[in-house]
Amino acid sequence: MLCSNCRTDEAATAEGLCHACSVAAVDITPPGPWAGGVLRSPVGISYAVVALLCLVIATDLFSVVAAVGLGNLTATAYSDADLERATSLLDTAGVTQGIAQLATLFAFLVWFQRARNNAGVFAPDLQRRGAGWATGGWFVPFGNLCIPRAITADIWAASRRDPYGTGKQEPHTVVNVWWTAWLATTLINPVAGSQIDSADTPDAFSAGADAFVLAGILDIAAALLAIVVVRRLTRMQYVKAALRAEQVSKEAAV
Repeated sequence: MLCSNCRTDEAATAEGLCHACSVAAVDITPPGPWAGGVLRSPVGISYAVVALLCLVIATDLFSVVAAVGLGNLTATAYSDADLERATSLLDTAGVTQGIAQLATLFAFLVWFQRARNNAGVFAPDLQRRGAGWATGGWFVPFGNLCIPRAITADIWAASRRDPYGTGKQEPHTVVNVWWTAWLATTLINPVAGSQIDSADTPDAFSAGADAFVLAGILDIAAALLAIVVVRRLTRMQYVKAALRAEQVSKEAAV
């Protein structure tokens, strides 16, 4: 029978939990010392990141609705006033998206830096870049298209219960899918904006609206996948620290 909590490992307790989930139920916030450094719990900040990612999804839906409205408008006879209202609504959606994404970026970087610092304690030899790259890597022109994904993969490897194993039990496939979606929306957003800004015919406005719809859908997918990455990495680090805390406690009792 699978664990009633994670639905991944076999249940090992009377409560129907696997060993990792039963250990993770112990309050260890902050997780405490580790050989070579001190861990800081990523749990609290992860809640803020997930909430803000949900806000991003809400603003993306607003953008999609506004873009669909613009596309539908261009398929009918419309006045200049109708077009101005539709494009103004799309502009408003873009502003709300920008605000939500900026707030999410700030919280995400705090969480990401903490996760990277913990990974440097778990398995420093698996980190191919210094801890400062966890934040700085996002702001390197062109480098930000690959550096953050590589750092995430290193954090994932260090956070596994067996960092030096094959990784088959805790593959980082979701990291690759998330990064692909994020790259796609990053590339198409400027194209959609440019099409709307330069549009001067119904067909041009319709094409720009379609691009905005696609960008919004991709951004929703990227945000959902980011939630999965944040939640899974946070749990992996929490469980790993909990298992260590249990081991230290047993050794101290001997």
